[in-house]
Amino acid sequence: MHRMPIALTVAGTDPTGGAGVLADSKAFHSRGVYGMAAVTSLTAQNTMGVQDVFNVPAEFLEKQLESIFSDEVPHAMKTGMVATVDMMVVVANMVEDHNIPFVIDPVMIATSGDALIEEESIAFLRNTLLPAALTVTPNIHEAEKITGHKIEQEADIRKAARIFLDELGVHSVTIKGGHLEGDAVDYLFTHDDTVILSEPRIETSHTHGTGCTFSAVMTAELAKGKTLEESFRLAKRYITSAIRNSPGIGKGNGPVNHFSFREEQVHE
Repeated sequence: MHRMPIALTVAGTDPTGGAGVLADSKAFHSRGVYGMAAVTSLTAQNTMGVQDVFNVPAEFLEKQLESIFSDEVPHAMKTGMVATVDMMVVVANMVEDHNIPFVIDPVMIATSGDALIEEESIAFLRNTLLPAALTVTPNIHEAEKITGHKIEQEADIRKAARIFLDELGVHSVTIKGGHLEGDAVDYLFTHDDTVILSEPRIETSHTHGTGCTFSAVMTAELAKGKTLEESFRLAKRYITSAIRNSPGIGKGNGPVNHFSFREEQVHE
C-alpha cells in the first residue's frame, strides 16, 4: 500500500477559512499531503479583522497531540498561532519527543493588525521553541518583534537573520519581505547559505492567510522528504500563484487561492 506523507498543523481556527488550520489543511491537501490539525485557539475573525479569541486549555491541546502521535506520527509539523506559554510548553515537549521536521510560523499579528499572542509568550518562543525548529518563517513585523530591531531594507533583514541564527540559535530562518516596498522578496538564511527569491509585487489587499499558507506548503514539502531549499522555492512559487489568483472572498483582506498552483505551468 502506498502511504501518503502526513503533515500536522498546530494552530488556531479562522471560521472564514482564509487562515489558520483551515488554510493549512487546504495547502497540505493541494500538495498531495494528508493533513492533520490540533487546534490551539478558536477565533471569531473574518477578512476585516479579529473580533474575539478563545484559547483552548493547554491540557486539552496536549490531549489532541497525544491522540495524534499515539496513533500515527506525522512526517512533518508546523505551528501557527500558539497564544500562551502553557501551550508552547506542550508543543516543545512533543517536539522533543519526536524527531520530525518542525516549522514555526510565529503568528503574532493578523493581516488586519490584531494581536494574536500574549506578550510573555514571545520570550518563551524566542528562548525555547525557536531553537527546536528546522526553520522559522516570520514576516517583517514578526521578525522585528522577535529580534527587537526595525527592518526597513535588505541590510536590516540580513542583520535580523544573524540574530536568529547566532543569538537565538535557530537552524534556519525564512524572512518574508512582502511588507517592504518594491518586489516581493523572500529570504532563506541557513548557517551556510542564503537563498533569495524575488517576484514582481502583485498589487492586492487579498493576502489574508499568506503566512499560514506559505509555512504550510513548506511543511508539506518537508513531509515528502524534500530539502529545506526545495520546500522554500516551491512555497514561493505556490504563494505567488495563490495571491495572483485570489478568489475575491470577503469585504476586507481576502484569502488566497490554495488550488491555483500547478507545477507543470512552471518552467524551471
